[in-house]
Amino acid sequence: MKIYTKTGDKGYTSLIGGTRVPKHHLRIESYGTVDELNSYIGLIKDQDILAEDKEILKEIQDRLFTVGSTLASDPEKSRMKIPDLLETDIELLEKQMDEMNTFLSPLKHFILPGGNTTASYCHVARCVCRRAERLAVHLAESEFVDEKVIIYLNRLSDYLFTLSRKVVFNNKNEENTWIPRI
Repeated sequence: MKIYTKTGDKGYTSLIGGTRVPKHHLRIESYGTVDELNSYIGLIKDQDILAEDKEILKEIQDRLFTVGSTLASDPEKSRMKIPDLLETDIELLEKQMDEMNTFLSPLKHFILPGGNTTASYCHVARCVCRRAERLAVHLAESEFVDEKVIIYLNRLSDYLFTLSRKVVFNNKNEENTWIPRI
């Protein structure tokens, strides 16, 4: 199978289900941003971090393929079986954050992105995740979007923020706190 099909040369692509839409369609923007997020998660996973974090990040990448598949499907026409996003996927992120927060200091200030390269990658991924969430919410105003997709993206951005703090802590770096001039 060739990687190029030439079917998108005129600026249109197909959703799962066969519907042709312009490449700037909100559904395409939504799953394209999830794909971008997944790439950043891969970048974080490739850093020198704990094996347990790499394992969770691999799980997240798998779930993001589920999210992307859901968003790439025409809810009116697709008959293809798409993997389900489960409540337990959301709970895993919450559990991971709760575990990380047992040894992280309580937040007293906003945290500026940084601390070390891996933490910065986590912050970039968090921002892309927030964009994916905004796009999915926007899409949900006019088309069906499984609410678990939006909840998962919301929790994932929180997870990435917490992971950035853990990475800074594990590397004995100082958190980059924002102290506003007043």
